[in-house]
Amino acid sequence: MAGLEHPLKAELEAVCKIIREAAPGITEDIKWGGPSYAYKGDMATINPKIMKYVAVIFHKGDLLPKVSDFFEEATKGKVYAKFYDMAAVKANKKALQQMVRNWVQLMGQ
Repeated sequence: MAGLEHPLKAELEAVCKIIREAAPGITEDIKWGGPSYAYKGDMATINPKIMKYVAVIFHKGDLLPKVSDFFEEATKGKVYAKFYDMAAVKANKKALQQMVRNWVQLMGQ
């Protein structure tokens, strides 16, 4: 992350922190060029190649209850969260935390 150049780096770092702190046991790694999070299986990845917003992709998001209209359904069962600015990060913090917690619950804590 230290060497990452992104116009929304502060937002990206804030989103990463929210995910890490949402539930105990969440692990962070780099996959597909961006921060990736897991709990008993791959949960979500941030795509740093998208420069217009911070894109969080929940790989099996269709298995999770929809917690907010902020999350967009995509192909192959994915669900996206798109943060265009820090205001969006702050406004959707609780919903993002709930998505992570729902994944932990689904995976059987």
